[in-house]
Amino acid sequence: MSIATTIESVQTELKPIGVTLVAVSKTKPVDIILEAYAAGQRIFGENMVQELVEKHEALPKDIQWHLIGHLQTNKVKYIAPFVSMIQSVDSLKLLKEINKHALKHNRVIDCLLQVYIADEDSKFGLDHAELIELLRDDSFGELQHVRIRGLMGIATNTENEKVIRAEFYELKSLFDGIKTSFFRKDATFDTLSMGMSSDYQLAIENGSTMIRLGSTLFGKRVIKHFKLNHGNN
Repeated sequence: MSIATTIESVQTELKPIGVTLVAVSKTKPVDIILEAYAAGQRIFGENMVQELVEKHEALPKDIQWHLIGHLQTNKVKYIAPFVSMIQSVDSLKLLKEINKHALKHNRVIDCLLQVYIADEDSKFGLDHAELIELLRDDSFGELQHVRIRGLMGIATNTENEKVIRAEFYELKSLFDGIKTSFFRKDATFDTLSMGMSSDYQLAIENGSTMIRLGSTLFGKRVIKHFKLNHGNN
């Protein structure tokens, strides 16, 4: 099945239920991304800043780029001029840095707060207490150039559906509670990004409004990665 056919099939499934598709294009070359673009896909996710910057420069400017990987504060300045959403905000320090650079470019940058839900040491994110502490911090309310659109989470990498379902249920419950407590009057707090190629159907069943698909759309990761001209993330 071609990339175009796959995207059209997935979009046919998602659009009636109001779920947004982020095509995870990390490591994929420009010509592959253009195939997805030609099929109507406009939202792409990258996890490396340098790769994201170079792809933004090389590809059509109506693409909405999402940063979905861990973001270091000293890298924010490179994506602040154009990034559509940063899904991986895991500290108040990072949020303040995004706000600072968004102000420089007279922008308001959409952000998701990444919540740690997996039973794995390798995952980033805020735990429940840290999330509440961030939202209650006096300086949070002073950040006028970031807009918190919702939460993001990554489930444990396991074939145990019971574990994954419980983690997604937990995140959806937290999303609902945070919206009620902190964003009741904000209609733009509307995004729950959870679910990847291996578990997106479970995520949708548990209330996801945005899924991040890579191998489902593009096939398994190839050895020949996208080549960078310089620098590392």
